[in-house]
Amino acid sequence: MAVSKIVMASLANCRPLTCAATATASSYQERLVPHPPDLIKWVRREGGFVHQAIKISQYGTDGLGLIASHDIPKGSQLIALPDNIPLKFGDEDGVDEAHSVLVNLAQKVPDELWAMKLGLKLLRERARVSSFWWPYISNLPQTYSVPIFFQGEDIKNLQYAPLVYQVNRRCRFLLDFEQEVKRALENLKQNDHPFDRQDVDASSLGWSLSAVSSRAFRLHGKKLPDGTRIDAPMMLPLIDMCNHAFNPNAQIIQEQDAGSAKMLIKVVAETPIKQNDAILLNYGCLNNDLFLLDYGFVIPSNPYDCIELKYDGAFLDAASVAAGVSSPKFSSPAPWQQQLFIPAKFSR
Repeated sequence: MAVSKIVMASLANCRPLTCAATATASSYQERLVPHPPDLIKWVRREGGFVHQAIKISQYGTDGLGLIASHDIPKGSQLIALPDNIPLKFGDEDGVDEAHSVLVNLAQKVPDELWAMKLGLKLLRERARVSSFWWPYISNLPQTYSVPIFFQGEDIKNLQYAPLVYQVNRRCRFLLDFEQEVKRALENLKQNDHPFDRQDVDASSLGWSLSAVSSRAFRLHGKKLPDGTRIDAPMMLPLIDMCNHAFNPNAQIIQEQDAGSAKMLIKVVAETPIKQNDAILLNYGCLNNDLFLLDYGFVIPSNPYDCIELKYDGAFLDAASVAAGVSSPKFSSPAPWQQQLFIPAKFSR
């Protein structure tokens, strides 16, 4: 069931949407190009701020991350991104035909797979030679070690029904969505094609889904007429290279200038950071199912981990009667039992 196709493209004036089907420990660190642009220099050149002590380095076995080259005091500003640097899917793209195609495709994506909507924008920018975000995109991993890229036997070996169901569901979605994309792209004029006339298949869609789900942040986005802001997923160059910890040493802060709709996104040291310490953010109080699905890792002794069990209340009541024991009323659980026995989320 795992996605295994590789996109082939040979167009001269575009960047091919090729994608390796599987990831190995040795290939996981490879970027999209062998020698990508310096991401820290790019952020600074485009109006962002990066603390002089921040550098990109290998972080244990977790891949590339941000490291402090010398001690950083608590409260120090580590990174600041002006509104033009985050990669978002919104009205800022303009209302051309190519954008309209992406909007129509995004409307076919279920809400729980929100990362695919932004993934469409990511694929568009990856294909465009003139993309403003190419210095960032070129630094993204070439492959991802998330379960949708596992071989079929490896998916079965997960041996946990809710997780296997979610993996297979995502794989089925990618295969079905590939056909939706192909139908939307056929017969488009070259100038109206959002991916510069390149084919987009399940493998490249899986790459973009994995890139967004493992790196994007859901922050305050567009402002509504009543003054409230809706959450919007966005990719934050450089910030998304911070690794995870439930007890982080940094936090993200959003600021907005008075009289301006533009946001400034900052990372600030929440604790003193010592030399060679990694810059750590809390990705969320998530269980290991979500960490594995979206990030490709699990947290040992995760305090937010849980196990889902599926049961038939009437069947258990009947079994209790047959065994001659007092029935705990599985079919009509008491309030305290309802807190323990939550209806399974993976029922087909």
